[in-house]
Amino acid sequence: MDVTVHGTRVTVAEFEAFCDLPENLDRDFQLIAGEIVEMPSNFKASKTSMLIGHYLLAYVLEHELGHVTGEAGGYMLEGDVYVPDAAFISYARQRTLSEKGFGQIPPDLAVEVVSADTSAENENLMFKLGTYLAVGTIVWIVRPKKKTVEVYIPGALPRIYSVDETLDGGTVLPGFTLPVRNIFPVPPPETT
Repeated sequence: MDVTVHGTRVTVAEFEAFCDLPENLDRDFQLIAGEIVEMPSNFKASKTSMLIGHYLLAYVLEHELGHVTGEAGGYMLEGDVYVPDAAFISYARQRTLSEKGFGQIPPDLAVEVVSADTSAENENLMFKLGTYLAVGTIVWIVRPKKKTVEVYIPGALPRIYSVDETLDGGTVLPGFTLPVRNIFPVPPPETT
């Protein structure tokens, strides 16, 4: 769930200064349409993000393709700073990652996990989606309540994958597959 904490447009430098304030060091923020937006924690969304990141990282490491970043890795896009729940950027586009600041090159793939499904969160998500697509990033919007993954590819119609289908990496991660049900696991039955 996103919560706007600043109602006026700010620059990236102002955003960075705001994030560096002592009272904000343990909080997560994004800069969307020039507004600072807080991203509160959500256990279910975090688990879903970690599962997707796990599958992406395992594949990317095995095939030596690039970098997978998580909820702490922000990307500067069109004057905003987005923090996808998981992202992939190839070695061909960025060989090494910086240790400070935000990524200056858009990711090849951004994964956004919907945590609260509120109108504010969806409005921010649609704004981010437009920006991602404009810079050439493929986007997976994961909706845990519906157990679906929406796949957006620049210049193509979106596709919604259900829990009975399998995602693929397309041209960004050739050969990668992920059954949607694997990111929405059901706990084993309780034992007595």
